[in-house]
Amino acid sequence: MRSPVARYRKIHLFDVEIPGRVSVQESATRAPDSEVVTVPTELGTLGLSVCYDLRFPELYRRLAEEGADILAVPAAFTAYTGRAHWEVLLRARAVENQAYAFAPAQAGRIGPPKENRQAHGHALIVDPWGEVVADAGDSGDGFALGRIDPGRLAQVRRDLPALQHRRRDVL
Repeated sequence: MRSPVARYRKIHLFDVEIPGRVSVQESATRAPDSEVVTVPTELGTLGLSVCYDLRFPELYRRLAEEGADILAVPAAFTAYTGRAHWEVLLRARAVENQAYAFAPAQAGRIGPPKENRQAHGHALIVDPWGEVVADAGDSGDGFALGRIDPGRLAQVRRDLPALQHRRRDVL
């Protein structure tokens, strides 16, 4: 068996209590990590993250600074938060970091039986312009298949060089 090329451990833990909607305490069973991880691949540099990390744009900016061309965001967003925020956050992370975002996502019932949590689903691939390339929907088993095009990535970064225009002396 081959050793993993890289290992990412979740940085932001989902400790949320929305009465009648969501109750999760990830910190009860795990500790957060602090390592930002990128991995070179044939398609470009992959930036790793998980689920709740998506809500923290500074992580994705660090990934972009470390050369990420593709942002990986496997997730099990709750149905309640996912309906409101999943797609818009993925599209924002792709646009603001001029990277592809791909997000395998669980759909339907998740977790131990007593929790009875519903995951939003909608595995997505988003291009660096914010266009949804593929969406698997929320019907359960399925997959999103789309093209990650290095040429498209280069075009977006050339046409709108926002990452180069960052004012590091101010922010």
